[in-house]
Amino acid sequence: MTPDVETQLTAARDRGVIVVDPRQTYIAPDVMPERLWRGAVLHPGTRLAGARTFLGPGAEVGAEGPAVLKNAVLGERARIDSGYAEDAVLLRDARAGANAHLREGTLLEEQASTAHTVGLKHTILGSFVTLGSLINFCDLLMTGGTSREDHSEVGSGYIHFNFTPWGKRGDKATASLVGDVVHGALLRQPRIFLGGAGGMVGPRRVGFGAVAAAGQVLRKDVAGGHLVAHETPSFDMAFAPGQLDRADKRAGINVRYIAELVALRAWYRQVRRPRAPSNGPSVHVALVYDEALRTIDRCLDERVARFDAFLRERGRTLPSLVPAEDPHCPLRIAPAEPYQDHVEWVRALAAADVDALGGWLEAVAQQVVEAGRAVV
Repeated sequence: MTPDVETQLTAARDRGVIVVDPRQTYIAPDVMPERLWRGAVLHPGTRLAGARTFLGPGAEVGAEGPAVLKNAVLGERARIDSGYAEDAVLLRDARAGANAHLREGTLLEEQASTAHTVGLKHTILGSFVTLGSLINFCDLLMTGGTSREDHSEVGSGYIHFNFTPWGKRGDKATASLVGDVVHGALLRQPRIFLGGAGGMVGPRRVGFGAVAAAGQVLRKDVAGGHLVAHETPSFDMAFAPGQLDRADKRAGINVRYIAELVALRAWYRQVRRPRAPSNGPSVHVALVYDEALRTIDRCLDERVARFDAFLRERGRTLPSLVPAEDPHCPLRIAPAEPYQDHVEWVRALAAADVDALGGWLEAVAQQVVEAGRAVV
């Protein structure tokens, strides 16, 4: 028998979920109460739906207004202040501000955050990355910084332009890397700053320590450790509907983006997930990491599909880029109780272990780079 709203609300409260006003809270029949953890807070105007939906201990929904979560996953103390989230994953202490719009492929790692009115899709923000208000990011991965006080940041009013008009219907082979996984996952790289009231025409690469001045649209890559203010180009040329740019013009960044996603998947598979306890009070960490892996896989599928379509229209064939197996992590990884928070664990790594993990992640990525040489 399908549970009604009252039954779902009662089941949630029985599990220790704080429902501030049951009269203004909806939990759909497909939500599994066992995926709602003690201490999660549902403010008035909250609507939960989807069997994937998960709220960890202390997660908070709707503190600043109505919020709809559909198959969304919030780790311990993660927050969505208001807005809409579907097939998005937020790790511990990540926060999406008011009027958020988080769509599939969104992953916010520990303490990553957005201010109000931010839209994300197929976008991954590494730990501590901070976005201002009125931002639209699709198909972007961003890392950099060492703490919540020393983090990569994007100023308000920023857009990642992820569509080009070339060909019959245009394409989205335009994903951008701001930082990377291979180095950024180890939380020891200089922060990156993208000034507000601007944008970026993908696909682009921005290196660690780069600063882009406000009020510009980046149309070129930015090297690490550089401060840039590019002039807006001026041109007027004939444009024929359906014309194509060269395949090699964007192949390299597409291969590297896929390589970074494969490295991120290996990081979760062989480091994050094996460290998480399979039982006990911290078992929720493993459940959230499983959902993060699902999101990374979705991002990989999306990038491969978009790149394949891009190449096919240009008479090229995409080789198999995603390996069936990755090199084994050089460190012995095992769960521990009590569980040591991931960020604390990474920060405590010895220099030799950091070097070993960085070399391993680069080896994982290089498998993809080598497989992609046929199209680069």
